[in-house]
Amino acid sequence: MSAQAMAAPDEIALLHDLVTIPSVNPGEREAVTYLCAEMARRDFLTHIDGIGNAVGTIGNGPAHIVLLGHIDTVPGQFPVRIEGGDLLYGRGSVDAKGPLATFVAAAARAARRGALDGLRVTVIGGIGEEAHSPGANFLAETMPPPDACIIGEPGAWESIVLGYKGSMQLRYELEQPNAHGAGQQLPAPQIAVGAWNAMVTVCESLNGETTSVIGRVEPTLRAFASESDGLRQRARLEINVRLPVTVAPDALYHELRNAAGDGHLTLLEPPVPAYRCEKNTPLVRSLLAGVRAVGGRARFKSKTGTADMNVVGPAWRCQMAAYGPGDSALDHTPDEHISLAEYGHAIAALDAALGAFAAQMRERNG
Repeated sequence: MSAQAMAAPDEIALLHDLVTIPSVNPGEREAVTYLCAEMARRDFLTHIDGIGNAVGTIGNGPAHIVLLGHIDTVPGQFPVRIEGGDLLYGRGSVDAKGPLATFVAAAARAARRGALDGLRVTVIGGIGEEAHSPGANFLAETMPPPDACIIGEPGAWESIVLGYKGSMQLRYELEQPNAHGAGQQLPAPQIAVGAWNAMVTVCESLNGETTSVIGRVEPTLRAFASESDGLRQRARLEINVRLPVTVAPDALYHELRNAAGDGHLTLLEPPVPAYRCEKNTPLVRSLLAGVRAVGGRARFKSKTGTADMNVVGPAWRCQMAAYGPGDSALDHTPDEHISLAEYGHAIAALDAALGAFAAQMRERNG
């Protein structure tokens, strides 16, 4: 590995220490404070914004790029350790403190080598991405649209992610008089199973011949509970539906509600539409060039989950992509870990990409 593509000791310490600090929403404050201090030590101008996001800006000029990662994690903290000199284990190492630390390290490198002339870079450690994205929603409502935005999510260092599926969280509930097992009245759990099957059929009818996971409506039954007190029966389903860009959430909800029959189907939160970025933009070209500059074979991806891209993308309507090291299959698992070699490659690639983007913006702005 070239020296350029190796993470420096202080860059490894940044990631290690950030992962060590628990930051499950709403308990991100310690991690936010730490990140602001580390950005300030690298010559960022920092502050904590009105919702609690960590914000650091470096560079100057008329062009502005936001590097938006998230600092919160899912629950399940376990001891941080480095195995074999390369694999850093810990909650958030992949999702998404690895990409967030990459943002800080790469922007600091680009500034040190004078590559940010004409470009202002704002790194944000957003709160609550794993809990309805209050940090990203605050930014969408209060921050003027930048010229470009990179979302910090794991996708492997050679990949540029151009889109995320949408998501809909639903609850089905049915309550009825208690039914005798030998009677004609179907018990509430059986009716609930029938309603679930009917909703799956609706989704499959929309999929048609589509075989691509990115293009399909994908319902998932996350929980099923039933109870009876001898007088009333109750059944409850917790459902998640992943949405492609071709399906409008409101229209799908109407169809699913009809399929639910006598049960009561409710949205637990506003649905998140899918979002897909433009491919032929200065930002994407810069990311491709950055990956290639470090010897990688750049490729595009779309992800089946959702991210803060789904929140700020429709609000800002700027050039956008997601980038970050790490294997997203390890998200939320007890085996979550990131390769420090890959982390180093991602820092070097993003450093080069920021320089390339700054050069394109200088040319555009004369």
